[in-house]
Amino acid sequence: MSAAVGPGSPSAPARGTRRDGGWARLARPAVGVPLAAACALAAVALLGPLLAPHDPLFPAGDPFLPPSAAHPLGTDSVGRDLLSRVLAGAQSTLLAAFVVIASGIAVGAAIGLLAGMAGGILDHLLMRATDAFLAMPAPILAIAVVGALGASLENTVIAMVVVWWPLYARIVRGEARAFLARPAAAAARLNRIGALRLGLRHLLPGMAPPVAIAATFDVGLLVLMLAGLSFLGLGSPSPAPELGAMSARGLAYLLQYWWVPVMPGLAVFLLSYVANFAGDALRDLMEDR
Repeated sequence: MSAAVGPGSPSAPARGTRRDGGWARLARPAVGVPLAAACALAAVALLGPLLAPHDPLFPAGDPFLPPSAAHPLGTDSVGRDLLSRVLAGAQSTLLAAFVVIASGIAVGAAIGLLAGMAGGILDHLLMRATDAFLAMPAPILAIAVVGALGASLENTVIAMVVVWWPLYARIVRGEARAFLARPAAAAARLNRIGALRLGLRHLLPGMAPPVAIAATFDVGLLVLMLAGLSFLGLGSPSPAPELGAMSARGLAYLLQYWWVPVMPGLAVFLLSYVANFAGDALRDLMEDR
């Protein structure tokens, strides 16, 4: 007679295995360090005005002072502290990226969920519209939108929202179609669970990991694109501290005063690199979920 398998039996699966495994992966340096670095960098950038030693819009010393203890990143052509301006520019860039991603997720998730759950002709029409936006080169379309609305950070964000939702619509639609093909979805329908409840209670939690991973990678890409549009003169006018515009205006001093254009460019690189690094770590953390 075989022994019964109970909670204390060696052959019984341990409770909380998935949660414990997730914490174990989070404790690995390859996962925990990038996520911690991303959180720390985001906190520094978002708290930039509080951490800035000087007002980013007004001179704090002589022009073209090299990096020193008083001005760790030097001063620009007007005498404004570059560290203060980089912190303010990083904050505006990250906030703009978060607004674009949040708006893209909201619009894309609504369209993808509707297309995936409805199927049929509605799915076909919504996905063809999504393909039309995906076929357009996002930077050129964004430049056209900013050119029509006028150069400012707000209009740049609107332009990026217009071109950023299709990827999330594709992700959510794919998750919805995969979910509906599972036996659990068929059983829920037999129990007369409505499509709205099915989508909100069962599909949305399941699509969170792929959407979160895509959003993390998009932070780095958006930082580059927002800085690129600002570099082309499509951001807020001077003296607004925008990283791309600061590098563009400082190019004339590259050979004599290299820190003026290089420091904002290094900030763009650091934000984008850490965001991509964190995206890889988040993907490893969620790989079994």
